[in-house]
Amino acid sequence: MPNDAGHAGFLAGSEIFAALDDRARSTIFKEMRPASYGGGQSIFSRGDQSKELYLVTHGRVRLSILSVEGRELSFAHAGPGAIFGEIAMLDGQARTADATAVGKVEVLVLGQAAFSRLLESTPGLAGSVIGFLCRRLREADLQLEGVALHRIEVRLARFILGICAQQAPAQNTGLLTVDLGMSQGELALLLGGSRPKVNGALMMLEDQGAIERDGNRLQCELDQLRVIAEIE
Repeated sequence: MPNDAGHAGFLAGSEIFAALDDRARSTIFKEMRPASYGGGQSIFSRGDQSKELYLVTHGRVRLSILSVEGRELSFAHAGPGAIFGEIAMLDGQARTADATAVGKVEVLVLGQAAFSRLLESTPGLAGSVIGFLCRRLREADLQLEGVALHRIEVRLARFILGICAQQAPAQNTGLLTVDLGMSQGELALLLGGSRPKVNGALMMLEDQGAIERDGNRLQCELDQLRVIAEIE
């Protein structure tokens, strides 16, 4: 894992701590502890009473729930810089989802008591948390809309555009090569479809010139992806 200075700097790219100054981020880092998990290892499960917030520094974490039929429904992946576990830490209630390491994962962990101290002593942190939660609500609304209203190829095109925006936020037109970072099975869980349907949607995007595949790497034609994604 990076050294202390690297970790404190790493917080600058996180979803809650980015708006704070270096001194505040250094103070927050001192309250965090590192942890690591192997592929497939559970970080926490729905219903657990753990109260920590996690910041991913390496790897990817799958966030999911089990349906009443026992089917796993994955609603998000947390990659480097992403935060998860914030709901139980903030409200003190049970975990609302399962968090599972996809491959080797390293995180920084912030406990509830330390977070409460930081809220009182760190200017701007409360506002950053509110902004973060508002963004999460908007993302959840868009995800529910996508599953309910849009065809699998539309959902896939929008998901790929989201990855493009994360990996190259300054580019919004032309060709861009990105790393998908997950298997078709993981992608199917996120999009609310089956693996064969996701594979068919990927083939359709290729046929229409929106992407070219090389394993998990995609060369994306951003304008064509927006047409398929039905984004005006």
